[in-house]
Amino acid sequence: MTAPGRTRPAQGAREKGCYVYGILPGDVELTPDARGLRDHEVDLVRHGDIAALVSDIDLGGPIGRPEDLTAHERLLDAAAVEVPVLPMRFGAVLTSREAVERELLAANHDQFLAALDEIEGRVEYILKGRYDERAVLREIMSENPDAARLLEQIRDRPEELTRDARIRLGEFINQAISAKRDADTQGAAQALSEYAQASVPRRPTHPEDAVQVAFLVETDRRSEFEKAVAKIAEEWQGRVDLRLLGPTAPYDFVITPSTGA
Repeated sequence: MTAPGRTRPAQGAREKGCYVYGILPGDVELTPDARGLRDHEVDLVRHGDIAALVSDIDLGGPIGRPEDLTAHERLLDAAAVEVPVLPMRFGAVLTSREAVERELLAANHDQFLAALDEIEGRVEYILKGRYDERAVLREIMSENPDAARLLEQIRDRPEELTRDARIRLGEFINQAISAKRDADTQGAAQALSEYAQASVPRRPTHPEDAVQVAFLVETDRRSEFEKAVAKIAEEWQGRVDLRLLGPTAPYDFVITPSTGA
């Protein structure tokens, strides 16, 4: 027996859901070539002054392939350059377009509209840097005589005879890199604060990460911001391999409700 108002999918048919990428102003129009996950055509579900960027998705298999995440971010990042975007968490699915309008848009209309107004004309950049291993070790040894002495104690000596010294040196190096990371992250954020509306430090993902910070930048100051980053990269040349990712949707600066099928 099926519940009132619902029909059971035909045997062998795939159940479909509505995948939600993000929230946009209600007056936007999509380009004909816009594509989402699995190369599906994307559409807008509108309610009041806001709209959800959506596409149909088969629920028979998992969502989470690397290419799925790439498609999700590519669509949002392209939109963010043109209009304000509130990105949904990757994997947000509701049962139908009617559910998107009722449970997501109508239930959060004023909150979403205020958030869109707040990020109007702004995009996100992510600054990532990783220390050059040899350069940072030279730096640590030149600044810390105790670490340099430990290095001399273990140089050209068997590992089994210098185990304790190697452990102490490893701990010393990790602590020194952590302190440098904190200082360099703060320095980069301060140097770029003139060109950004806000910044959020991110957790390091590698022991030799030097900096990882997200910046919210006004679209008409993108060129200034990128030039300021290039100046830092020049100053850190040979010490830190610096990369700038973006512009992207403001993933680190907005919070949208989680949802699921």
